[in-house]
Amino acid sequence: MRRREFIVLLGGAAAAWPLAARAQQSAMPVIGFLGAGARGPLRQQIAAFHEGLKESGYVEGQNVAVEYRFAEGQFGRFPAFASDLVRRQVAVLFVASNAGALAATQATRTIPIVFIAGDDPVASGLVPSLNRPGGNLTGVYQFAAGLEAKRLGLLHEMVPRATVIAVLVNPNYSGAEDQLREVEEAAASLGVQLVIVRANVESDFDAAFSTLVQQRATALLVCASPFFNARRQQLVVLATRHALPAIYEWREFAETGGLMSYGTSLADSYRQAGVYAGRILKGAKPTDLPVVQSTRFKAAKALGLEIPATVLARADEVIE
Repeated sequence: MRRREFIVLLGGAAAAWPLAARAQQSAMPVIGFLGAGARGPLRQQIAAFHEGLKESGYVEGQNVAVEYRFAEGQFGRFPAFASDLVRRQVAVLFVASNAGALAATQATRTIPIVFIAGDDPVASGLVPSLNRPGGNLTGVYQFAAGLEAKRLGLLHEMVPRATVIAVLVNPNYSGAEDQLREVEEAAASLGVQLVIVRANVESDFDAAFSTLVQQRATALLVCASPFFNARRQQLVVLATRHALPAIYEWREFAETGGLMSYGTSLADSYRQAGVYAGRILKGAKPTDLPVVQSTRFKAAKALGLEIPATVLARADEVIE
């Protein structure tokens, strides 16, 4: 009898353990993470987001859970992903890009949203003010837009003999027209000719590079776009294969082997977004958290050319 009772009690205890574990897990707040690119290329940014969470006292798997969705550069996926995360009743919804943030606002007006915006979040209608964002949104403004002229100028300094410069643009990107207007004005002042090539799917890349080679372009500006960032390895390989000095948006392009990048720190933006997500979990309201304006710029080079001293003086980091 005693042996039988012991076996029954042991079995009951064993069954209770996973129930207790599930109860503890379900009690954790859940963050919905909606990335614009693919998971692999975003691993450093995801780590930075977790670093920010940790600064606010949260560690995934210990006292917070994270549900991940990745659009892989296909912005048409944002509405379905955002709606799915809202149905799962996440405590905070993190979204990368203006398009992702707009999709999130259409999915919920109550769940707090932390965004990373490349375009001006006020001009694009996300928030009425940077200091008092209002509603259920706040986040980080990266200044990703409005830098193409600066990148073209740096590329011209790096390769002063390049009189024909190719510009790769994603026509589906919300700021594509502004990008082209900006580089055309800058090219006129620099006295260089532009070759505009477009790509919004991977199969466009080979044709775009064939065109710029046929047009005798001797340098390349890759415009800002989450689609390009998600495929940075392919773009760097193609530029190297065609011996084209190129400038990109993010430091991660230079780490991959690209010549040079100029833009705000992507990792720092994700870290700050993680900090905000943690503060909201602790009770802060998005309307009381001003939109952070990223001012940490990165210029880096990986290989190929001798960097002029004027460019080196402005670089935050040189990758040998």
